[in-house]
Amino acid sequence: MGSTTVELRNVESTEAAMGWAGAHTIIVDRPEGKAGGMGLGFNGAQLLALALGGCFCNDLRYAAYEMGVGLGKISISVTIDLEGDPLLTKAARVTVACETLNGSDPSRVIERAKATCMVSNSLRNGIPVAIATA
Repeated sequence: MGSTTVELRNVESTEAAMGWAGAHTIIVDRPEGKAGGMGLGFNGAQLLALALGGCFCNDLRYAAYEMGVGLGKISISVTIDLEGDPLLTKAARVTVACETLNGSDPSRVIERAKATCMVSNSLRNGIPVAIATA
């Protein structure tokens, strides 16, 4: 069907990394004082939560568009629970609120987005991850 590749490289004079896909960039770092981190960007847990919430935001728009429903305000909060050594995400909770432009109940749009959200479905089903040296 397709694939997506992102690239990451270290940021000179820091221990952070810059990631990019096309023209979009993001800084990845550890919290200040943790393993050389300077708090310059998002850590892995935050990126995972942002991926989950961001994907759901997009899928709300896709679902609404397909259903012919205009959306107004969207509010999403994502909490992930971390534990263990090595640290693992044990659970994720996404809270969604949105308004339709015509005042109708947004439940159908939310349910459609739940059914199609790539990140939440991928996490729920599990994916193989391969890590190799270059």
